[in-house]
Amino acid sequence: MCKVSSCSSLQLRRNVVKPCRAAQRLLIVRAAVRKDKPTVEPVTGPSELAKRVIGAALGTTTALSLILSPAIAASELVRLPASTDPAVFAAQRTLVEAWTIVGHSFVDPAFNGHDWEGELREHMMKAYNSGNGSAALGEIGAMLEELGDPYTRRIPPEEYAAFRVSSDGELQGVGMLIANEPVNGHLLVLAPIKGGPADRAGILPGDEVTSINGVSTEGWNGEKAARLLRGKGGTEVNVRLARRSTGIPGVPARPDPPAPEPPVEYREVSLRRERVQLSPLFYTKLPGPALPPGTGGLMPISRDGRLRSSGGPVGYIRLTSFSSNAAAEMRDAIQELEAAGASSYILDLRNNPGGLVRSSIDIARLWLDGSPVVFNVSGREGDELQQQVVDTPGTALTHRPLAVLVNSGSASASEILSGALHDNARAVVLGDERTYGKGRIQSVFELQDGSALFVTVARYQTPAGTEIDRIGIKPDRACSLGGAATSTFVAGLPMVPGSSELLVESLMEDSCVMAARDVLQQQVAVVANAATVASESPRPALSVASAAAARARAAAGARPAPALADL
Repeated sequence: MCKVSSCSSLQLRRNVVKPCRAAQRLLIVRAAVRKDKPTVEPVTGPSELAKRVIGAALGTTTALSLILSPAIAASELVRLPASTDPAVFAAQRTLVEAWTIVGHSFVDPAFNGHDWEGELREHMMKAYNSGNGSAALGEIGAMLEELGDPYTRRIPPEEYAAFRVSSDGELQGVGMLIANEPVNGHLLVLAPIKGGPADRAGILPGDEVTSINGVSTEGWNGEKAARLLRGKGGTEVNVRLARRSTGIPGVPARPDPPAPEPPVEYREVSLRRERVQLSPLFYTKLPGPALPPGTGGLMPISRDGRLRSSGGPVGYIRLTSFSSNAAAEMRDAIQELEAAGASSYILDLRNNPGGLVRSSIDIARLWLDGSPVVFNVSGREGDELQQQVVDTPGTALTHRPLAVLVNSGSASASEILSGALHDNARAVVLGDERTYGKGRIQSVFELQDGSALFVTVARYQTPAGTEIDRIGIKPDRACSLGGAATSTFVAGLPMVPGSSELLVESLMEDSCVMAARDVLQQQVAVVANAATVASESPRPALSVASAAAARARAAAGARPAPALADL
């Protein structure tokens, strides 16, 4: 314990920072000295390790211990000078907090060969001598760089707030997507989110945002405006808009012949902020490929009991991120496309950087039967792989042929999902290049200053044991055979009226989409022909004894035993 009469200090005891005051200011940290080998917390089942890793990685947590806790053999007090500058002192406290979290949860217990307590001493002294809060905070990043893991990092509060919006799939705001117009930099509405306050107020794509709460937006970027539009639900914000009745936003007029300036209509609206859902998904129907002559006309009966035509459309689904609402959106898309008679599916994960691990598991569940392995995971020790399976087994929403599109921008949860669908023989993976190669899972810790610490807590492989980290997933086949990629893929979702139709047109010229349709054409033909053969085959008659047994089981409420042909 520090004596109040002789020193001022921060003492870290059991991961709690406690201040005490005096003339001389010190930081006193009680550092745990680790034994040669850390101890493992009790594991109650064969998949408990995987569950703990995934449970920690699925969302934001402030817990300081994850899978393995170091055995405490002894303790020593580390005394370091504390700055009298409040900003530097706050940065020192955050540095200690980050150091403690990494010490308890980082996947590599050897910390990339570094003495972790020595790192604390070095960077705390540099922070103390830095002279300002910004430089002192920079020592946290410098300390984390020593781990040799680009995914273990601290992000500032404003970036963390944006991360929460993308991962939660919702925000408190007016439901309006805005960006700078490329020619003159004006702030334009890309699209109002359907059903949100801006949509209900009649705001349209192309409207220019000229002021927010009476302050001109001239020279602003989209992020600055978005910060003012967001806020606590129930509060109001005033937005002034300019609408030009002719012309296309962002497309300059032809110089010859000169066109008159379009009339401008100004209006001011008061928007009440509320919780707005952000969709990470776009889906549509693409024309089905021409099937070979003689292909059977019907597909097997679907889950809803309806017959499907083998010439039905291709259901196209593009997922841009694995947010908390991605699985629910995916479920709705599949069900709607099934009702529209889709004969096959394309799941486009190109340029999807990932997101929540939980979301990838939930989406895999929609395409897979039973309780299959989604990926294999190893924790801090790294000497034992545990299987992460679908924890709510059931029946897939569809069994139609499926193709998954990937590229070098498909990372993390995208690689988890594509690997699971491939290794469980559910989908063929197409792309002209390997995926990104991020085979590590991070947990997110919210720090006391409002920033966040991302810490790698586990490594994973595909169900078949394929290494992903720094390697990526190799597609089953390329999109453009024998030549350079000709894909017309454009990242993002349709934002303005008519762009949905334009997107469908561009997809029909996309080499990866066309290659997927070719693969699906072959698979649909095989399935349809098999269904035709099965429908034309005579069913074996039940014997009197077996028929009686079936009637007895039905009377008792038991499910009839399947006939051999159904197995």
